[in-house]
Amino acid sequence: MKAMSNLAKPIGGVAGLASATPPALELEQVDMSYPGTKIRGEGRLQVLDQVSLQVKQGRFVSIIGPSGSGKSTLFHLIGGLLRPDGGHIRMNGQEVAGLLGHVSYMPQQPALFPWRTVEQNVMLAQEISGRPKKEARAAARQWLAKIGLSGYERAYPHELSGGMQQRVAFLRALMSPHELMLLDEPFSALDALTRSAMQRWLTGLWEQHRRSVLFITHSIEEALLLSDTIYVFSSRPARVLREVDVPFPRPRHESLAGEEAFLRLKQELSGLLQEAQQQGTGGRE
Repeated sequence: MKAMSNLAKPIGGVAGLASATPPALELEQVDMSYPGTKIRGEGRLQVLDQVSLQVKQGRFVSIIGPSGSGKSTLFHLIGGLLRPDGGHIRMNGQEVAGLLGHVSYMPQQPALFPWRTVEQNVMLAQEISGRPKKEARAAARQWLAKIGLSGYERAYPHELSGGMQQRVAFLRALMSPHELMLLDEPFSALDALTRSAMQRWLTGLWEQHRRSVLFITHSIEEALLLSDTIYVFSSRPARVLREVDVPFPRPRHESLAGEEAFLRLKQELSGLLQEAQQQGTGGRE
């Protein structure tokens, strides 16, 4: 395995990177701040500082960083829920800062509607996009069978296990017409065995369909197993400390996590995160 210095490189702007096809997502020098608290006499609290990154078409990209570094804020910016103070957010080469309806999003919790059945939850994104209900239902049933949930079409979320709920939520995001998927720590609330099973399931499904994915996780091992590229964030205000091209070929199996090259890269990333954590004070995520 090459030395870490050959794998991980500091990042500046990404605007100069040439590509025949524009990336699914490109952030260029994005800044974001929030109003400070009057009680503490604070001015504006800067959350993101000149953040630049990109997700190439059909690639799986992860972000790791200390808690409170602004990773979820970044997702809100990409989804159009917030507008950045400065910089550019482009999808397929088009500026989308402050615009809604360009991504499919899966939060930390499944966020399934409790009054809708599994089938109805999966159909939701297609209904909103205007697909005829009969076609949406047929597609939902076909996909539920593929992910091992045939027979649960009429079940309600509270009747499912945590892992099953996450599969339904992911399928709802996958069936959205939007190419870019934002996954915000979707497995963080699961136990270790279920989390491992969900990682295998997600990898298999992604390998088949190659949607463009931006994934937030606190697990270095998870990021290395799933990703093509990893961006390491600093503490608040978040900057991109490193961009790491994951060198391990696909398909990847859990046994990879025990190999020397994997453990060495994991240790170096862990050291980088520990340094970032010690330098920061945390804050709004």
